[in-house]
Amino acid sequence: MSPQTTLFVLIAYFGVLFFISWRTSRGATTETFFTANRNAPWYLVAFGMIGASLSGVTFISIPGKVGINAFSYMQIVFGYLLGYLVIATVLLPLYYKHNLTSIYQYLNNRFGFWSYKTGASFFILSRVIGSAFRLFLAAGVLQIFLFEPLGIPFEIAVLVTIILVLLYTFQGGIKTIVWTDTLQTLFMLLAVGITIVIIGKELGLTSVSEIYTSVSGSKMSKIFFWDINTPENFYKQFLAGAFIAITMTGLDQDMMQKNLSCRTLGESQKNIFWFSIVLVFVNLLFLVMGVLLYMYAESKGIAIPERTDDLYPIIAQQHLPALAGILFLIGIIAAAYSSADSALTALTTSFCVDFLGFEEYQTAMTEKDYKKSEQEKKSTRLKVQVGFAAVLLAVILAFHYYNDRAVIDGIFTAATYTYGPLLGLYAFGMFTKIQIKDNFTPFICIISPILTYAIVYFVNNPNYFTFLGNYKIGFEAILINGGLTFLGLLLAKK
Repeated sequence: MSPQTTLFVLIAYFGVLFFISWRTSRGATTETFFTANRNAPWYLVAFGMIGASLSGVTFISIPGKVGINAFSYMQIVFGYLLGYLVIATVLLPLYYKHNLTSIYQYLNNRFGFWSYKTGASFFILSRVIGSAFRLFLAAGVLQIFLFEPLGIPFEIAVLVTIILVLLYTFQGGIKTIVWTDTLQTLFMLLAVGITIVIIGKELGLTSVSEIYTSVSGSKMSKIFFWDINTPENFYKQFLAGAFIAITMTGLDQDMMQKNLSCRTLGESQKNIFWFSIVLVFVNLLFLVMGVLLYMYAESKGIAIPERTDDLYPIIAQQHLPALAGILFLIGIIAAAYSSADSALTALTTSFCVDFLGFEEYQTAMTEKDYKKSEQEKKSTRLKVQVGFAAVLLAVILAFHYYNDRAVIDGIFTAATYTYGPLLGLYAFGMFTKIQIKDNFTPFICIISPILTYAIVYFVNNPNYFTFLGNYKIGFEAILINGGLTFLGLLLAKK
């Protein structure tokens, strides 16, 4: 596929997003930016959340890992269902009861000022690192297939793409995101679905039943693993999936902001129910495509790249018909920017509400004062949004310049440690009535991840704790982190 074709696809894609932005941002206020006036259709929120939860990392990594881990990822996905059930029945009623704009306002109501600011700070830290990392991977793919052939350096390419995200979200905020995420999810699923059909035809599989028979007969379609000493063990993966969903969706302002834009608690719960069911089949679709990619590579004598993340891009761009390359490009753009735009909006919302006090309205305000206040807030909010865009740009470029895969993966893994303290804070707040010394919370939430890292290091090092055999701590580190935070809060009770 030529760079000119790629550029045309990119321009057309963002043209559609800008049209949606224009339509949804007319008459937008600060309330519209933060909550979509709590009037978003639940079915659009549910469908759009699929794209937001499936980042560019997922889009290229899940199919590539099939050759190594088979369908073991589905064990995590099944765990998601339990996590989403907790979100729908425990967390959402809590958020709607308190009529929250930022979910971290609950910590202020339950514990006090320092717990509130600590929770919001941990979210901002983790979301900046996580979002920058996802966008960095997607930008790397775009650089190879678009900007490099056009002679555009990586720095300029990333700057332009972040400016584009800023431009189509700065006015409508979450109201625009609900619609753009819906469109981007549709593009992503069409890309995967049509790619499966194209590869199937290349392999002589002309019907859904033939594809199913071929994939199910492959050793790569194994789902359940029972060896407790392997990272793929079912119990580890299932439990990890449940708590990943609870923390990285239920305790994440980015994902919950969409749910809180629904009209009622009932609609928001309905959104979570359908979203979780559809997400199971969407992930299965990615894994099926992964098996077909490996089968295609074997049939054509294509060497499997050392980095399995490159398998899908290489086959789509270099070996399949041009349509597959275009679909891959649309899919990776949709996956990257559906998470980037919502992250930028959520970061802006959290900072404005949690640190600048945008929710602290005066009880009696004249219309003139209200308009003045609205203009000031809009100006401040735009500055905050531009500031976070600059932060994301700086972190992405830091990843690019460092260019050490092991270190970058370590940073991304470290970002997941920040959700452990949030898990401990919310669990303690909801399941106990104990009051704590609020000013101790920042120290507890800093010490807990450090202790967790030390525990993981010693347990996973073969020179220590030999009585555990070959057992290795994986995703369950988040449970250790949350448990240590819970214990620390218990020790800090009044």
